[in-house]
Amino acid sequence: KSEFLANMSHELRTPLNAILGFTQLMQRDRTLDPNNQSYVEIINQSGEHLLGLINDVLEMSKIEAGRITLNKTEFNLSHLIKTIEAMFALKAQSKGLHWQVRRSPHLPDLIIADQNKIRQVLINLLGNAMKFTQNGGVTLTATVLTDAAPLILQFAIEDTGPGIAPEELGQLFQAFQQTTVGKAALEGTGLGLRISQQFAQLMGGDITVNSVVNQGSCFTFTVAVTPVDQPASAPSGSIALDHFRDVTGLAPGQPNYRILIVEDRPVNRLLLVTLLTELGFTVREAENGQVAVNLWRSWQPHVIFMDMQMPVMDGHTATRQIKAESQEEADSPSPVIVAISASAFTDNRQQCLDDGCDAFISKPFQREEVLMVLAQYLGVEYQRDIAENDQDLGSLPLDGELTAADFANLSTAWQEQLYEFASQCNDMMCKQLLKEMPVDHDALRQRLEDLIHEYHFEKILTLLETSLRKIDV
Repeated sequence: KSEFLANMSHELRTPLNAILGFTQLMQRDRTLDPNNQSYVEIINQSGEHLLGLINDVLEMSKIEAGRITLNKTEFNLSHLIKTIEAMFALKAQSKGLHWQVRRSPHLPDLIIADQNKIRQVLINLLGNAMKFTQNGGVTLTATVLTDAAPLILQFAIEDTGPGIAPEELGQLFQAFQQTTVGKAALEGTGLGLRISQQFAQLMGGDITVNSVVNQGSCFTFTVAVTPVDQPASAPSGSIALDHFRDVTGLAPGQPNYRILIVEDRPVNRLLLVTLLTELGFTVREAENGQVAVNLWRSWQPHVIFMDMQMPVMDGHTATRQIKAESQEEADSPSPVIVAISASAFTDNRQQCLDDGCDAFISKPFQREEVLMVLAQYLGVEYQRDIAENDQDLGSLPLDGELTAADFANLSTAWQEQLYEFASQCNDMMCKQLLKEMPVDHDALRQRLEDLIHEYHFEKILTLLETSLRKIDV
């Protein structure tokens, strides 16, 4: 079963890598007319949906085969929740639903846990809530149940959807089972809740549900985590990837970086070659590990993107050989080798790192993942297409710090509304509220937009608390 899964993972993810990769490149083509842009978006959304279905089937098979393990890392919980909040804000807005995130002040910022699995469970539960709720809203409440390590975090997802009949609750977490409402939606595999519950239990928690037909449901997800006291050095996860979304090319004065693409499938080589040459990198390609070793000897690339499963010589063997030779020869600097694999198994990642790879990217990958790896390992600097309002807070001319007095001419009701949205870290609703500000408050609106963009909600809350206290007096 494990061998079958490994082969299926590779065979399914590899063509999806090309489908999603090239649609992402086409989405950046500003010469496309609106019709073609919408067609490309449909292709991309359909590909993402197919990838989700494939991942569900593979995850369920891995669970049954006993191949699921935890990958605990240190990460910023606040950033994860903010990312989830932003992810579902547009969906809620498009359906006319009220979307709210409540966070306990006792939640730790930094924790050690499996970030990817926590994210996957939350996205699954919230995705279901948004999908089946047509009126009312969805609320995510994050709290701490214990005050001693390991902490038990609780995430409650409440909706005002159709609810679940009592006779269907018993089969809710069984594989390939769907409720009557789920079947009517004509999508999904019936695996999502089963996988989520297995993940929760693996992380020392569980998922339970309370539901009333025609009133709504509440799914409660608990997970055991270890708090970390020291401050975070940088945002992680998808927050970090966001930094690379607007990259248009290399910054002026960058070295002539040489990059070698090693991949046996021409379509996948073309994807990476196109992506990197458009940005200004010098790129060459090899169809197997043996050709890659020979090219490395003669061309000395700075970075090698190495597929792992190839004929003649696979990526594992080529990586070991290149790393060994670079250590033996002082005049042959060791290149950064980035493994690219379509395998669904975590132990494949570890095997690549043990062989000498410096980083690992899973197929299908995002453009931003490639750019982030190059920035991390080469120190590459990029040009970015940043709108005027998206500049860093420190790069804008400031006429002194904001004070509570700057809010004096704004109504109490407006300030209270902004305070509510800021306390929820709801950047979407905060920005919407700023549009209601009078024209003569443009400077204040710009400053507030900058604070919201940088997630400095605590600064906004402090100013508003002072301003509202003065009004009460």
